[in-house]
Amino acid sequence: MMNTYVHSMSEKPTRERILDAVVELHEEVGPADTTISAIAERAGVQRLTVYRHFPDERELIRGCSAHWSEQNPPPDPADWAGIQDSRERLTTALQALYAYFEAGEEMLIQVIRDEEKVPALQEVLAPFWSYLVEIAGGLSAGWGVVGETQRLVRAAVGHALRFGTWHSLRREGLTNEEAVRLMTDLVSGLVRPES
Repeated sequence: MMNTYVHSMSEKPTRERILDAVVELHEEVGPADTTISAIAERAGVQRLTVYRHFPDERELIRGCSAHWSEQNPPPDPADWAGIQDSRERLTTALQALYAYFEAGEEMLIQVIRDEEKVPALQEVLAPFWSYLVEIAGGLSAGWGVVGETQRLVRAAVGHALRFGTWHSLRREGLTNEEAVRLMTDLVSGLVRPES
């Protein structure tokens, strides 16, 4: 079995083998604890070969991010943008986002944890944080509220979109469906007229 794995690894282009190794190590130990030696060993190449393809940490992190994102694209906001009902739109968005979080959980835990330790990660993650802010803006609109209530809706939607929120709810034993319902109810509760 191991010989089959080594043989199939050697058939891949060197750059792809290196990127596969980086992705695996980032998921297992995190970017901060991934070494060039470990990458080279996992990819079956020499350290100099890694440096030839990725001369510095920034290029390595960017390459890993692009490689992983190509295989794990985030949900497309166009999938829910046309939904007129605000609650249904939020539910649809959260279902897609929480499924994405679940599929990429190992990587997201490690990368978010190491963001402050690895400056190159901050650059790579900036577009993802902007993506979430943009989604939050769209999902906060159309609830028919203004002023303080609109500010609270925006905060609740932003909270619902965070990986940390999803992860915490999952650790409490909620399924994705239950987490979506809870977060949608939280936002909807802010806009209900008082009896």
